[in-house]
Amino acid sequence: MNGYKVLIVDDEDAMRELIRSYVQRAGYTCIEAEDGMAALEAIKREQPHLAIVDIMMPFMDGITLVQEMRQYFQYDTPVIFLTAKGDDEDIVHGLKIGGDDYMVKPFNPGELLARIESILRRTTGSHAHRMLEVHGPLHFDLSGRVVYAQDEKLPFTQKEFDLLLFLAKNKGKVFKRSQLLDEIWGPAYEGSERTVDTHIKTVRLKLKAYNYLIETVWGLGYKFEVKQ
Repeated sequence: MNGYKVLIVDDEDAMRELIRSYVQRAGYTCIEAEDGMAALEAIKREQPHLAIVDIMMPFMDGITLVQEMRQYFQYDTPVIFLTAKGDDEDIVHGLKIGGDDYMVKPFNPGELLARIESILRRTTGSHAHRMLEVHGPLHFDLSGRVVYAQDEKLPFTQKEFDLLLFLAKNKGKVFKRSQLLDEIWGPAYEGSERTVDTHIKTVRLKLKAYNYLIETVWGLGYKFEVKQ
């Protein structure tokens, strides 16, 4: 196994089994969910590195699932959409609300695996030039996208990791919420600046005794500061 966890979300047992057979053979650990509600619980519990999500499902379809993940639960797990229709409108909408890629059923298993590898290579930073960065008491493993404090692994999501690392790299510099949105979420992101506040709050909670590293500069924004 290569250490990566892939969540497969599809209401058809046979399709989940088919995808699982190829993905497991490639060395990934597979988690399965038969609908959107079960997928949200699996993401919360397992924190997968990537999700393969069927668009057409009962109870909660794939589009609604990803909207809930991104907007309400603040999960930034990369998503590959599956669609049986090849409908351009569904595909465009899915990518616009936070999907990373799509494939039309029936698909070539080799192509699916190639897309999984490409997304994980991009989102986990496996080609980072520096494997480790130290900022104050925090150690950032760039290849594994993991943060350690006193040898304790801190469970940050991808966006939390990106946000904390960006602030740490720019120690002492104050960033407005709008600047952080552009840097971390991209200029095309349509969410509100409260997204930044929510992520800062969860980052501080996970930093525990090191939450002092992120300072609020009232009326301006946030900065990373290491006290001497």
